[in-house]
Amino acid sequence: MSSTLDIDAVAAFLGAAEFRSFTRAAQALGTTQSLVSVRVKRLEETLGRLLLQRHPRLVRLTAEGERFLPAARDLMAAHERAREAFSDARERIAIGISEQAVGPDVPVLLARLAGHDPRWLISLRIAASAVMEDAFERGELDVVVLRRFGPGRTGEVLRRDTFGWFAAPTLLRQPGEPLPVVSLMAECGLRRHGTEVLDRAGIAWREAFIGGGMAAVFAAVMGGLGVSPLAARIAPQGAVDVGPQWGLPELGSSEVILRSNVATPKGHAFVRELAAAFRGR
Repeated sequence: MSSTLDIDAVAAFLGAAEFRSFTRAAQALGTTQSLVSVRVKRLEETLGRLLLQRHPRLVRLTAEGERFLPAARDLMAAHERAREAFSDARERIAIGISEQAVGPDVPVLLARLAGHDPRWLISLRIAASAVMEDAFERGELDVVVLRRFGPGRTGEVLRRDTFGWFAAPTLLRQPGEPLPVVSLMAECGLRRHGTEVLDRAGIAWREAFIGGGMAAVFAAVMGGLGVSPLAARIAPQGAVDVGPQWGLPELGSSEVILRSNVATPKGHAFVRELAAAFRGR
């Protein structure tokens, strides 16, 4: 086995392992899928170990890959510290995110991304998409990830989500009673979209629960308090789309958008990795 590891190959391995995709790893690293694959193959040959199992739509760590992963992270962190050894400045980035766009585990994701380079100072705001976009336009935020239901300002489309009316499998609709709706605060675009669709369809509804965050909304849904208009991608595990069974109107789809005004190469690299992470969520 060679005694020298290629740092670019280790970065390619980490990207593929964490995103479970060569395509998304390439997007995060600003390179091509084929080059990521070549670099990972080179690393495996250097180590004499198979690190990743390749499947048509998914990449998974082997047992040897699981064993190598912590050491690879330590190596990359040490590499970043060495690169920044003569720089005392920390780079600050202000991020705004809509939970309805990406789900309730945003802080965990950002902590993992920041862990790649401890010199990042991340400021995070979580609010409705409209609030985040206004703050971005005022220059208060460097990056926003939000949900858009129609034409809007510029932005990179990360993905398109379809929606459903999600509820606990034990929840039964009461004949003649208004539909109990679980949602985020009044400023939430998806809440407004869902209630407008119900009004147009002539379906009576009532506020059953208003949550201050997606974790609270998910808990209310799974607790059987009502139905919630949610992107199928982020609906809580175990919830079911009762829309077709209950005769509820279709909610359609919308785009998840990233907008950024970062100006430094290091900032651009961070945003690429952020975008790659949210494409798969």
